[in-house]
Amino acid sequence: MSENRQLGALTAACHWIGQKGWSPATGGNMSVREGEEYCLISESGKDKGTLTEQDFLLVELESGRAPGGRRPSAETGLHTLLYRLYPQVGAVLHTHSVNSTVLSRVERSGGVVLEGYEMQKSLSGQTTHLDQVVIPIFDNSQDIAALAQKIAASAEKTPLQYGFLLRGHGLTCWGKDVAEARRHLEGLEFLFQCELQRRLLEAK
Repeated sequence: MSENRQLGALTAACHWIGQKGWSPATGGNMSVREGEEYCLISESGKDKGTLTEQDFLLVELESGRAPGGRRPSAETGLHTLLYRLYPQVGAVLHTHSVNSTVLSRVERSGGVVLEGYEMQKSLSGQTTHLDQVVIPIFDNSQDIAALAQKIAASAEKTPLQYGFLLRGHGLTCWGKDVAEARRHLEGLEFLFQCELQRRLLEAK
């Protein structure tokens, strides 16, 4: 196993995510960049709340294959896509929280617009609640290769920031390292809950 210094931080983040209930029933997957050609990603079917460093697999960014023969998580192709698209991305977190899953279905457009929330400043580069932050939504698919192509095509037109939602599936977010990815995850989860509550109250 690689001595990636971020792996310990990622394992701790996975335990925290498990305690939050954001990746129930072995759902979700998490990874860190390992140089220019590889990442370390959680093995398929593992409870994210009890992961150890040995539960992460070395995966080729170009092919998505795990040279060791073990099976990486189903959405590995989305992680490797993000590392290829954005050299500054150092960690990716994919979770299945209730808030992100429900909001991705309630919002019928191609993205959730967050505006007016002080907690937008938890996202790197955001300095005011007055700006709009758009989190794209892509329709879910079991064909990860086709889904990755769709996301890549969208990113060519409008670069992705912070994260995206898969409809009825969950949130994928990232950062320059595990600490930033974890902060983005916590900030976005708070914002999604606020947005759901706002819509519920306005509908009454």
